Amino acid sequence: MEIHPTAIVSPGARLAEGAVIHPYCVIGPHVSIGQGTVIGPHAVIDGWTTIGARNQIHPFVSIGQPPQDTSYKGEETHVVIGDDNTFKEGVTVHRGTPGGKTVTTIGNHNFFMAYAHVAHDCVVGNHVVMANAATLGGHVHVGDHASLGGLSAVHQFARIGVHVFIGGLSAIRKDVPPFMLASGNPLQLYGPNVVGLRRAGISREVIQGLKKSYRILFRTPMLLEDAIAKLRHEVKPAAEVDTLVQFMQNPSRRGVMRLGHDASGA
Repeated sequence: MEIHPTAIVSPGARLAEGAVIHPYCVIGPHVSIGQGTVIGPHAVIDGWTTIGARNQIHPFVSIGQPPQDTSYKGEETHVVIGDDNTFKEGVTVHRGTPGGKTVTTIGNHNFFMAYAHVAHDCVVGNHVVMANAATLGGHVHVGDHASLGGLSAVHQFARIGVHVFIGGLSAIRKDVPPFMLASGNPLQLYGPNVVGLRRAGISREVIQGLKKSYRILFRTPMLLEDAIAKLRHEVKPAAEVDTLVQFMQNPSRRGVMRLGHDASGA
């Protein structure tokens, strides 16, 4: 364990073997930091925050501060972060709220570029990339392997499906279905995220099935239940297709995108 003499580390903080605390950091009394995690200069880790192993936290990151929620009155709420994540300069992660899940959760192997923001009660999966200044409102769920472009913003309670790619400067007001490519304000769907799916090792056959599913679900003006019935009849079964259908059948309170843009009904 290496702690620079200028850092302020509360006696109540728990630091595992191999943790490194750089100059001028502030570590609060309810913080737990895992093995091999490096906290860069001027970072502030506070609140009831648990950070796993081998995370890289760069200068001026702020994790565990109170949520930006006017109903919050200082209650014990949490941030839980997994392993092997990177938080670049100025990233902010706020803890949960009593009226939500009481915890903000981040998984493993995620990359948060400079000034990205994860709000209270969010759930971020694994292998997620948030580019510079990408922003999550409260209670947002982000699926594994999703990528959010720079300066994109996700509305509270919306969901981002697995393997979604969202272009920069996008405004996300509704759930974005898994495996899709989307961009713009208002947000527009552009078909499956083919490049990302290939990089993830998803077979050509499954990608073709997702392309056909996209045409049926998002380019055909029919009721969702009828579109799903047509999809089940015409598209070869695959786990990825099932994931897409289940996502469409279980929207958040924001509703789910259909017919190409987020102004359309579910």
